[in-house]
Amino acid sequence: MDVVAAAERWIAHDPDPSDRKTLSEWVGRAKRGDAGALDRITGAMTGRLFFGTAGLRGEMGPGPNRMNTAIVATATAGLCAVLGQMAEHPRMVIGFDARHRSAQFARTAAGVATAARCDVMVMPRALPTPLLAFAVRHLGADAGIMVTASHNPAADNGYKVYLGGRIVAAHERGVQLVDPMDSRVMAAIEEIGWADEVPVADDGWRVLDETIVDEYLAAAGKLAGRLGVDQDQMARLAVVLTAMHGVGAPVATRLLESAGVSRLYPVAAQCSPDPDFPTIAFPNPEEAGALDLACDKAREVKADLVVALDPDADRCAVAVPDRSGAWRQLSGDQLGALFAQHLAAKIPVGEGGGEPPVFARSLVSGSMCDAIAAAHGITARQSLTGFKWIVRGPGVVYGYEEAIGYCLDPEVVRDKDGITAGLIACAMVAELTAKGRSVDDLLDDLDVAHGLHVTAPLTFRVADRSVIVAGLERLAADPPTGLGGHQVSEFADLSLGYRGLPATVGYRIESTVGDRVVVRPSGTEPKLKCYVEVREPVSGREDLGAARRRAADRLARIREELTAELGF
Repeated sequence: MDVVAAAERWIAHDPDPSDRKTLSEWVGRAKRGDAGALDRITGAMTGRLFFGTAGLRGEMGPGPNRMNTAIVATATAGLCAVLGQMAEHPRMVIGFDARHRSAQFARTAAGVATAARCDVMVMPRALPTPLLAFAVRHLGADAGIMVTASHNPAADNGYKVYLGGRIVAAHERGVQLVDPMDSRVMAAIEEIGWADEVPVADDGWRVLDETIVDEYLAAAGKLAGRLGVDQDQMARLAVVLTAMHGVGAPVATRLLESAGVSRLYPVAAQCSPDPDFPTIAFPNPEEAGALDLACDKAREVKADLVVALDPDADRCAVAVPDRSGAWRQLSGDQLGALFAQHLAAKIPVGEGGGEPPVFARSLVSGSMCDAIAAAHGITARQSLTGFKWIVRGPGVVYGYEEAIGYCLDPEVVRDKDGITAGLIACAMVAELTAKGRSVDDLLDDLDVAHGLHVTAPLTFRVADRSVIVAGLERLAADPPTGLGGHQVSEFADLSLGYRGLPATVGYRIESTVGDRVVVRPSGTEPKLKCYVEVREPVSGREDLGAARRRAADRLARIREELTAELGF
């Protein structure tokens, strides 16, 4: 493909003057021999954004392989075409975060959807993703669009689609679209043609008022009531809150204060929206160093825990002091297991829409959740990665993924919700503290009761996605026969389907002692991810230290083996 010629064709049909100017400048420099400009054109014009784990997501800029006004316009037109075949005058709600161009993209989506004869509602301001997911169910919308790139770098943006109302079954309302619906929408997008040919209305949609926030908070308050959150215990808690320069702090603050938290300490430098994320290299609470400012604040105020929301507040990380007083961040699997234990004793009979209660997790998340569910007579279920799969089935009362995503109230928000997760984390710590116990005490209890389920990620970030393809091909061509000193009992190609799950790219390796690895490319970033779990029996509380050392040694060995086998 002549990428310069393709860029010139794109310029002729790009409805955004800023993107036209940028791409025109690149073309001019490329024609003068600027190799860097040619590389930028090649990246922008080669391929097209597609619906991945979290919808459309990528770097902002001109071209079909970037997030821009043209992509939003054609994506919305394609979505509306499909919705219009399934329901008359589809009802749609649109939300956006505080990233660069998010409000602009939401305005474009609203204009296109209105011109396509949809009944369009727009959130009143930049708000967290969980509020959009809530609004889809609460308002009976047939679809929702959320403009966000969540925890991606500042240069990125994205476009998530939720389905509801007349389009899907009751237990799928408010869940992101999956195949075959996403393929159907992508096919419709391909038929749209150039973005400048898409009709865009100048007005005609309705902007919601702040009542939608109040209604979300009221629903979250009912969850707190069902779970017996004790306001007196919460009042004694000292909580540090960071929003990672995103939109979560105001809503989270209102919720925590309404639940009784009176000693709430925001990280001032990170609690107001700033799309450049100036205090952190990556606005992802999982990244090393992301919680440094919050933990510094926690030491200063002698807090009981840190609650960290990612920029669109759909994910939540928690840090606590250990027995020595040093602050440490809980892993996504540790917090997922703690939530499972906390909820298992509190779920009333009949919750989950009359279906038997289900704890759901992604297949890359730790299996401690399954053990806890079994001990309480709750069904455990695995899914593909991403909440569009985790919370899709009937009966789900709790869903989680190791990437600090938690759904604690699926009947209200059928997606991950960092705000309610932060609330329940506080309630859990408050309850433990009132009993003179700590998070570490509860983690010890779980390890003694169910054995160790030690998990750790191994992530390779790359500049060229072809490196990821090569690593996966190397693994498939020469599958390992051993894992951490034990024989491999299963090597599964996930693209062939795994235990009834839909096909996906990746491999699952399990050893004869139950250790397992899932290797898959990230659906949102240029990363190859390896999810390692080591299972180690514990004979009693006195064996915990030795068992953890055995597990840590085996985990380190597996990580070394994977690095070599994948060629990194």
